[in-house]
Amino acid sequence: MQHMTALELAARLADESQPRPLLLDVRENWEFATCHIAGSTQIPMHLVPIRAGELPDDRDIVCICHHGVRSMQVAAFLERNGFENVTNLTGGIDAWAVQVDPAMPKY
Repeated sequence: MQHMTALELAARLADESQPRPLLLDVRENWEFATCHIAGSTQIPMHLVPIRAGELPDDRDIVCICHHGVRSMQVAAFLERNGFENVTNLTGGIDAWAVQVDPAMPKY
């Protein structure tokens, strides 16, 4: 499994020469409503096994949660189920709020 920091993800999203990865936010609805990275797709962690078929297998996927633990578990699950280009956002949305977007609400 690959890992990416918030600053690396911000650089990747700013690089228009690369296709934008699917930002898979696996947090609960209330967490996503509190804050999220623009353009993210939300599928709560407990629903990923039954909704994995909705995810593209030909696109990079960056898994996101609050601190990076749930998203790491989802990334591992996706890899075990045939997804090849899966990355975990180290530190999660909390790291994004601290390092990239200080105006983002924290919880």
